[in-house]
Amino acid sequence: MNFRPRRMEEPEINLVPFIDVLLVVLIFLMLSTTFSRFTELKINLPSANAQLPITRPHEIVVMVAADGRYAINHKAVDGRSVELLAAELTAAAAGDKQSVVVISADAASAHQSVVNVMDAARRAGLLQLTFATQTNGSASDDDGS
Repeated sequence: MNFRPRRMEEPEINLVPFIDVLLVVLIFLMLSTTFSRFTELKINLPSANAQLPITRPHEIVVMVAADGRYAINHKAVDGRSVELLAAELTAAAAGDKQSVVVISADAASAHQSVVNVMDAARRAGLLQLTFATQTNGSASDDDGS
């Protein structure tokens, strides 16, 4: 047995293998990472101009107030449910599935109110929609379907 006193050695971290391992992990993470892309909606926003409104054979005008109340062809709708709107739109269309629904929403109305009108029109079988816009105090219609 060797009972001689040993010198105290300071433990060292060998940095070369440590750096090699970190580089391999970094390369692995870079290759395995998937970059998520946001789905973009390509939409054409309606533009208002000074042209005369297009006359359509049968229009159903749905007005949406800022507080969420609805009116169909200037007749107030009692309630705000989609089912009630769909029933009123079906009655206003009188069986004509080619009717055009013109959505005239207040600028301060909630987005959900406009979506409710669109959903009710779909449920009623009315697939042609357009949005009313206003320029310089005069109302005009722009296609948004």
